[in-house]
Amino acid sequence: MSQTNIREILKERILILDGAMGTMIQDRKLEEKDFWHPDFNSHLITKNLRGNNDLL
Repeated sequence: MSQTNIREILKERILILDGAMGTMIQDRKLEEKDFWHPDFNSHLITKNLRGNNDLL
């Protein structure tokens, strides 16, 4: 995606950015069982988050 492309897309809609969320999650020292808690993963049922970003 070029800078010109980004500017044109921004005129039409909001872009979704993907940043350092993984680093923030790792800082919490979560264990595998924590990722299966309903409060953490309930959003995964309705939406696949993989690849839904415009910019990484």
